[in-house]
Amino acid sequence: MRAAPSSFAAQVLPHLDAAYNLARWLVRDATAAEDVAQTAMLRALKSFSTFRGENPRAWLLAIVRNAAYTWMEGRRRDPEPLADDADERHLAMPDPGPDPEALLRAAEERAHLGRLLAALPPELRECLVLRELEELSYQEIAGITAVPLGTVMSRLWRARRFLVGQAERSDVR
Repeated sequence: MRAAPSSFAAQVLPHLDAAYNLARWLVRDATAAEDVAQTAMLRALKSFSTFRGENPRAWLLAIVRNAAYTWMEGRRRDPEPLADDADERHLAMPDPGPDPEALLRAAEERAHLGRLLAALPPELRECLVLRELEELSYQEIAGITAVPLGTVMSRLWRARRFLVGQAERSDVR
């Protein structure tokens, strides 16, 4: 039995932002992330009739992950850092509430965190993004990344340890 397109819209389209977010963190290029997310959505639409899971978000993010890795395999040049693009947007549209100094400090902190996240190897970055930004469970991450639960836990521990170590080193300078 083929699922109705409206069912796709109701179940999968609400997770489009999460799909783009994961693609952006994996490919580290805003324009490419749009392409990856669009490719993933097309793949999801084409294969929606085979979707039998209970979690359309995790299903879609697994498709996004695969599309991102396919895109990265075909890419020949080094990606631009994610933080630079994000910083320009945050500085261009400041919140009128805090003073300019607080805005600058917050933008610098976001940029620093963005650089730290971008420095992580992709398998550590994807686990951290899925857990901390997308708030998926360890089980869901294991399903998306097709690795054992222990590997997810290990990758998260290593990613967090890396971020703490890098943050401590940058505070010393």
